Amino acid sequence: MEMQTEKVVKHIVNWLKEYATNAKMDGFVVGVSGGIDSAVTSTLCAKTGMRTLCVEMPIHQSMNQVNRAKVHINSLQKKFSNVSTVEVNLTPVFESFKSQIPVVEVNPLLDLSLANTRARLRMTTLYYFAGLHRYLVAGTGNKVEDFGVGFYTKYGDGGVDLSPIADLMKSEVYEIGEFLQIAPAILTAKPTDGLFGDDRSDEDQLGASYDELEWAMLQDEKGETINSFNGREKEVFFIYKKLNSANQHKMKPIPICEIPSSLR
Repeated sequence: MEMQTEKVVKHIVNWLKEYATNAKMDGFVVGVSGGIDSAVTSTLCAKTGMRTLCVEMPIHQSMNQVNRAKVHINSLQKKFSNVSTVEVNLTPVFESFKSQIPVVEVNPLLDLSLANTRARLRMTTLYYFAGLHRYLVAGTGNKVEDFGVGFYTKYGDGGVDLSPIADLMKSEVYEIGEFLQIAPAILTAKPTDGLFGDDRSDEDQLGASYDELEWAMLQDEKGETINSFNGREKEVFFIYKKLNSANQHKMKPIPICEIPSSLR
């Protein structure tokens, strides 16, 4: 069954507006990176008619990403009078942080730890503006990232108030992006989190494309096992299951140590 794209867009927009109204908040803040997920999310927020703040937060960012973000925001502002924008250059903040932490000897986890630090600096920035204006931080994660492979930073881009596209597969996000007339440069750009200061894509990090991971997620939901597949399909399914298992700590509620009644 094909997705009823226009109706899905209206459903998400109504959901966003109803949630914000019930929460007695005045609008939304979205981190815009130049990628498809943040472009679609910011557009959906703008379509509510509520104030929508698009925040650019470069940290040693590729100019291609920066330019795509600016093109998208300029396009949004031409269409929606409720959209505003601000750029916060977090590169000096990030460099200052690095200068204050203890020097680390050779450690294979250093780059990943610093990448997650970038994401958490951005989360802090978004919540600064959210608190200042009574806005909600809108998440930009899709279903494959958030509930399939856990491809996000805990308390970084995973630290949000609500997630408008988290029930959409990546392919569905692209479909909505085309319907919303997102800039072609964004629709055709290789997905990347931009957290490492180089040109590595999400596929480079994950070992599989979003189309492949989406396929694996659907097979897993059907109850299929790795023994059902051969060749590349078997390899992709293994990657999916490995990432899904390793990142359950992001997807499940924080564990609480419950004190036995006999001890209190």
